[in-house]
Amino acid sequence: MAARLKVTQTKSKVSEKQNQRDTLRSLGLKRIGDVVVRPDDAQNRGYVNTVAHLVKVEEID
Repeated sequence: MAARLKVTQTKSKVSEKQNQRDTLRSLGLKRIGDVVVRPDDAQNRGYVNTVAHLVKVEEID
């Protein structure tokens, strides 16, 4: 089974740049405490790297 990423938003996007806000939305995160599970692929890794200071990431199986 392919690995997955559990992404949790831990900080606010209010004072962040527009591209980081857009990245959070494309991940499916709307507010602090939201959790999404995404496939572990290059695209999602790039999203997570862009907003690494706003999210917590766990690898799950």
